[in-house]
Amino acid sequence: MSKKIFIAATGQDCGKTTTSLSLIHLARKKYKRVGFIKPFGPKLISYKGRKIDMDAALISHIYRLDDDLEFMSPVVVESRTTRQFLDGEITHDQLVIPLDIAIAELERKCDFLIIEGAGHAGVGAVVGLSNALVAARYQAPVLLVTGGGVGHVIDSVHLNLALFREAGAEVRVLVPNKLIPAKRPATLSYIEKAFANYPFKVVGGFNYSPVLANPTLRHIANLLGLQLHATAEQSWSIAHHLQMGAAATQRVVDLLQPSTLLVVTSSRDELLVMLASLYHLPEFKSKIAGLVIPGLSPVADIVQRILNDAGIPYMRTTATTADVFSRIREDVSKIGPDDHEKIALIQQLAETELCFETIDALI
Repeated sequence: MSKKIFIAATGQDCGKTTTSLSLIHLARKKYKRVGFIKPFGPKLISYKGRKIDMDAALISHIYRLDDDLEFMSPVVVESRTTRQFLDGEITHDQLVIPLDIAIAELERKCDFLIIEGAGHAGVGAVVGLSNALVAARYQAPVLLVTGGGVGHVIDSVHLNLALFREAGAEVRVLVPNKLIPAKRPATLSYIEKAFANYPFKVVGGFNYSPVLANPTLRHIANLLGLQLHATAEQSWSIAHHLQMGAAATQRVVDLLQPSTLLVVTSSRDELLVMLASLYHLPEFKSKIAGLVIPGLSPVADIVQRILNDAGIPYMRTTATTADVFSRIREDVSKIGPDDHEKIALIQQLAETELCFETIDALI
């Protein structure tokens, strides 16, 4: 029988997958066989000929767990799954039996098993497989990941604790994540005070990192479904800032910050030429991550030649500037299997920012 832990969160994008990546990295230093399962997979991709959750595919790829792939994402949720369940076309047993089999097999094979939930404690309730119910069903102690801050964290933790208590799942560890470095001690101190009488321990997670939080140009291109005109090295550049090129040309230049992705409509010839020219200068090249060029108007031939000559990374779309800007702004960058820089950084930071021995002792 393996030691196991259920990774839950107070909401989306708190850092569950980053936490799972880190725990696997650290657990492998102590345990011979570390396994992973995403019981309820709402984000599907095709990987190794299987339709599985993207987080399971990511973990399998990074840690070479392909031998366990058939058990790592036992319940996949497609767009029609909810309706099929509510219409009686899919039964609870059809979902839970493969999950029981997968958990049993991984527990048999592994010394340490990470079970990663999807979203907050109630996600999956529509098919009788909420995170809280799954954690309780397999008697897995819960590690609850939150975002940064104090008040919002305390409120959201209370909401999620109610569901875990109702299901009979035991929260053992609370991990506030994405902490502001300068405020880390104070933030953790206040959260510890708020939950001083609760039967779990507060363990600090990762500090906020622009490298982890912000997207690569390749990610943006995939998000928008666009061709990225860039070298292989440029495609992995991280856009730390997003700027709409709507102001006067000089004002746009004055507002540039390090590694800025600019959204510049195709009719702004003078601005596109200026940015392409500045890309030749070292002091500005570091400020320009690349361009997204939306708009129905074609880019003028001479402007296109200047862009190509400059070697500035760019993407072209006929969508509106507002649509492109809002889609990028609303996106939270997910780690992909080829994000080697981010994965290496997560593993490096895990060594100093996440105390595995404390977590391991609590489960």
